[in-house]
Amino acid sequence: MPNKRRQDFFIPLLTVLTDAVALEASFLFSYWLRFLPSFAQYIPVHYGIPPLEEYIKSSLVVIPIWLLLFQSRGLYRPRRASSFSDEFFAIIRIIIIGMLVIMAGAFLYRSFSYSRVVFGIIGITTVIFVSAGRFAIMKFEQWWYLKGNDLKHVIIVGTSNAAMKVFQSLTCHRYLGYKALGYCSIDGNIEDTMPQIPCLGSISSLPDLIKSHKADVVLIALNEEEHSYLGNLVRDCQGLNVEMMMVPDILELMTSLVQIKHIEGIPFLGIKSPALSTWNSIIKRTFDLIFASFILIVASPLFLLIAILIKLDSKGPIMYFQERIGLNGEIFRVIKFRSMHTNAEQTTGPVWSMKHDTRATRIGRILRRFSLDELPQFINVIKGNMSIVGPRPERQHFVEQFKKEVPRYLERHRVRTGMTGWAQVNGLRGNASITERTKYDIYYIENWSLTFDVKIILKTIHAVFFGKDAY
Repeated sequence: MPNKRRQDFFIPLLTVLTDAVALEASFLFSYWLRFLPSFAQYIPVHYGIPPLEEYIKSSLVVIPIWLLLFQSRGLYRPRRASSFSDEFFAIIRIIIIGMLVIMAGAFLYRSFSYSRVVFGIIGITTVIFVSAGRFAIMKFEQWWYLKGNDLKHVIIVGTSNAAMKVFQSLTCHRYLGYKALGYCSIDGNIEDTMPQIPCLGSISSLPDLIKSHKADVVLIALNEEEHSYLGNLVRDCQGLNVEMMMVPDILELMTSLVQIKHIEGIPFLGIKSPALSTWNSIIKRTFDLIFASFILIVASPLFLLIAILIKLDSKGPIMYFQERIGLNGEIFRVIKFRSMHTNAEQTTGPVWSMKHDTRATRIGRILRRFSLDELPQFINVIKGNMSIVGPRPERQHFVEQFKKEVPRYLERHRVRTGMTGWAQVNGLRGNASITERTKYDIYYIENWSLTFDVKIILKTIHAVFFGKDAY
């Protein structure tokens, strides 16, 4: 079962709202303070008191810019393992950038003359208000986790002293938002060094343990002589959308360019991250729903026409359903317009589509040429089985074959499969090398952005009309 928890939605949303309120409060407070009579005694007001509405209008333009700047610096991630000081200086830097934007905008906007004193006060109060709001959110977040809400389930791999320290730290500091479920040893036996910690099984059973316990994080703390297991460990966990981090036990790692993450003073080496953050998943899913709904409404007459042509052309159902492998290795039924004769694979078995495929009907060849047979997959998108853009879903038969032959093939299952993908728009369709397709798919997963999705959609539209790879 895919993990349905959304631990990292509530706290970031609360942080965004708090920042917006703090920024607006800074504008209002700065305006009020500047034109307060007692303040005006020290810095006189020479041109009268300007209307408050102008400052409110400017705040509605500037605040979204500040929020985007905060997002760009990763300041809307949950602070499970960070302190207030970790982000305080980042807040100051972003506010300085925001103030430069405000002053540039005020200089270009000639219809109204803003008070430079008000801007100076805004620069100071924004730091104070935003920092105070974020400090309050941090305390609330710790309380939220202490109450047992939105905890991330952790499996520890290893029986070293570091593994014991990790378990003790997570257990004693529940405000970090982690729940240590237990550990995996090399052979699955309880170690004398960790008798009070639940032993979940052996390292070889880790993929099954991740699924059965719905683990979110794997913390690896192997002894130096056990490092040979690391490669197999990462390989066995391919396709599982779980965060993996390792405790480095070599001093050189602490001074290298490798990014280190700390949890309660314990350093971890990041070796794998979730494919998409919770917020990016929400953004991608929202875009999918809007885009797919629009296409289904607009193209409904075309759906009807295709259905009639299929019925007139050959005997059999209009739609074709086929089991495919999707997110987290889950099986779902992909929906397509039927483009082949019924029972076409009865003698051939599962095979890929090919040029001049004798199994295809007359209408089916036209549908395949312009990828119209895949239009019903927008229904899969609405249902949540697929995304508009992502690695193309394969059948179980081919997945079992490719996962043994192609390095990192199962990494494709860390995101929803797509109607189109980065590999497809680069000409890797049909009988193209599955190794090359996998490389493109993994590149897409590791470099996802909404802009990237839009780019692939536009390239897909071009390929539908002018490409020659569809068949």
